[in-house]
Amino acid sequence: MDKKFFTSESVTEGHPDKVCDQIADAILDDIIAAEPSARVAIEVCATTGVVMVFGEVSAKEHYADIPAIVRGVIKDIGYNDSALGFDFKTCAVLSSIDEQSGDIAQGVDRASDADSNEALDLRGAGDQGMMFGYATDETPELMPMPIMLAHALTRKLTEVRKNGELSWLRPDGKAQVTVEYQNDRPVRVDTVVVSCQHSEDVEQDTIESEIIEKVIGPSIPSELIDDDTKFYINPTGRFVVGGPAGDSGVTGRKIIVDTYGGFCPHGGGAFSGKDPTKVDRSACYMARYVCKNLVAAGICKKVELQVAYAIGMSHPVSIYVDTFGTGIVDDETIVKIINDVFDLRPLAIIRALRLDSPIYRRTSNYGHFGREGFAWEKTDRVEQIKQALEKYNF
Repeated sequence: MDKKFFTSESVTEGHPDKVCDQIADAILDDIIAAEPSARVAIEVCATTGVVMVFGEVSAKEHYADIPAIVRGVIKDIGYNDSALGFDFKTCAVLSSIDEQSGDIAQGVDRASDADSNEALDLRGAGDQGMMFGYATDETPELMPMPIMLAHALTRKLTEVRKNGELSWLRPDGKAQVTVEYQNDRPVRVDTVVVSCQHSEDVEQDTIESEIIEKVIGPSIPSELIDDDTKFYINPTGRFVVGGPAGDSGVTGRKIIVDTYGGFCPHGGGAFSGKDPTKVDRSACYMARYVCKNLVAAGICKKVELQVAYAIGMSHPVSIYVDTFGTGIVDDETIVKIINDVFDLRPLAIIRALRLDSPIYRRTSNYGHFGREGFAWEKTDRVEQIKQALEKYNF
């Protein structure tokens, strides 16, 4: 029997890095709702009492009220008291925004490899890089189990804090789940780690018992937990100082939380604050869409896809597929099917997944993948994939 253990983590919306991701995507939504073709690349950092917003925006008319957006996001998260070291009412908001470089813009507006005047051919990629997608049949969401369970825990931490069920909880928190695999299938949860910010006046015994009962119990299926499952709740014994007051936050530092929990390589590009001409965001969404549809079509049990681009060019410079030996056809044939069914040019991706809409703040917590409500999570290309498969005599 082949046995292994794999661990993934998630963070709550009050984690300092996630505070920054949400602010960046809220600013992006505000701009793109008014001007869908605007170019946006926003970075945010936060520390005790201060938020800094910087980057590039090219918009013709719309003016984003950055201080109001920043304070609104912080208020929604729950940092509403100066005793937390971070308060939407009193924090300073500093911003420095320039226009997008004309050198970048010309490559996006007119692709250097355009071989026709078709609109889809004319739009180039906003950057070079490699982007990855992944899907597996081990969960209903076609995602790896460890990251889905970790997200379930952090969502529950936020839920019981905001509804008052655990009044001593504060916004910052993390969860980590180790899953045991046997013969490449998940069979049990081996270890759960939950670190949650709390008030001064709650005892560690109370934190442990209530987190196990009201967070872990409802979030992890009971059949995955056994007598050997280990629980570690606030292992240091204290987590009062948290959020940006406890650790400075920066956009783009939770790229593994945002994607597949470490199951799949990452090209390095972060998502939040970037408009969809930046392929390190939009092409990752498309790669997930491709992979999920391949698994849903029964072509393979799991698949990893890499797509690479050159700045200013519309067509990918390479496509790589690995089905880990689970495909019903060879990986080379699957690449052909992908080219038959999916258009991987940047403008085609934006149109197919409706990425010129203000959808981005919703993506910034609890993973960009494995959640309903986003076009890249649909499995509406299954029949086209099956038809393409017949073309290759399968």
